[in-house]
Amino acid sequence: MPASPAFTARLFRYKGKAAWYFAAIPKRHAPKPTHPWGRTPVTATVDGHTWATSVWRAKDGDGSLLAVPKKIRGEKGDGDTVRVQLAVVPEE
Repeated sequence: MPASPAFTARLFRYKGKAAWYFAAIPKRHAPKPTHPWGRTPVTATVDGHTWATSVWRAKDGDGSLLAVPKKIRGEKGDGDTVRVQLAVVPEE
């Protein structure tokens, strides 16, 4: 499947022991869930770094969430913006 248009997203830190950082994917850019629990496997590109991962439907149903690991986001943190592009991984 072709990649979505690139867009800007803001990072936020999920409160808790794990300290995960997520990029909020706006509803207009969020792929439809293809797996249980609102998960969709994607190839994500954030600020030029590409990796295989999944996006998850947000609890409020307004878009999706993309976990952005430290090795991808570098020194960016809570409140910083990143450039995101998603491509849904086709089911086999």
